[in-house]
Amino acid sequence: MTYEKFATQIRREALRCMNSQGSGHVGGSLSIADVLAVLYTSHMKVDPQNPKMPDRDQLVLSKGHAGPALYATLALKGFFPMDWLDTLNKLGTKLPSHVNLNLTPGVDMTAGSLGQGLSCACGLALAQKAQGLDNYVYVITGDGELQEGQNWEGAMFAGAKKLDHVIVFVDNNKMQIDGYTNNVMPVENIAKKFEAFGFVTTCINGHDHEAINNAINWAKQDTTVAPHCIVLDTIKGKGVSFYEQLGPSNHSTTVTDEQLAKALAELQ
Repeated sequence: MTYEKFATQIRREALRCMNSQGSGHVGGSLSIADVLAVLYTSHMKVDPQNPKMPDRDQLVLSKGHAGPALYATLALKGFFPMDWLDTLNKLGTKLPSHVNLNLTPGVDMTAGSLGQGLSCACGLALAQKAQGLDNYVYVITGDGELQEGQNWEGAMFAGAKKLDHVIVFVDNNKMQIDGYTNNVMPVENIAKKFEAFGFVTTCINGHDHEAINNAINWAKQDTTVAPHCIVLDTIKGKGVSFYEQLGPSNHSTTVTDEQLAKALAELQ
């Protein structure tokens, strides 16, 4: 399956998932569909039949409210039945609003409070390094999330411990729940900040599948003993014109039956 086709499927199923309760974190789910498509097509060493495989690659979705995109990806890869997507955030669900490792097969770290994912990833990577494992820990964080100070404590630790199997993606969609990131609290030059903490960094179009694939390959093949950060220039609500046009209001919004039908017509 091509990256483009898989990314489109992720967007379609994520929206169906959110439609099951009538609303959800649309913008940030759609903006990470492309990086998820590339990761789970070409890079994640995982086994849907054995989600806790000890030497698996792990994904920490630090921006855990974008869970519908990850749930769609995992369902499409066979980690659990597709009809689970109809239970998002409902009583007794295994798919809560924010990802939870104790409930969902394929989820490697629980998220909720923003800013904690990189620190958790450092712990995972350090433990795996101590065991001599050669797997990777991928982190997806958001630009607004980088306003949280714990991110930089995690970055300092990753750089100091030379955790070269940590690869961070920043979903730089330039928006957050309260507005445009530059108006709420500018995060300035993200790549330069991570470099200052010892990361090797690059900035790419976060919707260009080949660019994403090449950046991941570069990070894995680079002989620098250091963590890597790939800053993704993205569009919040990517793929559905009327959600893109909502601007920051698409952070959490409705997915009515009418909106779903209109979105699916665009996502072909």
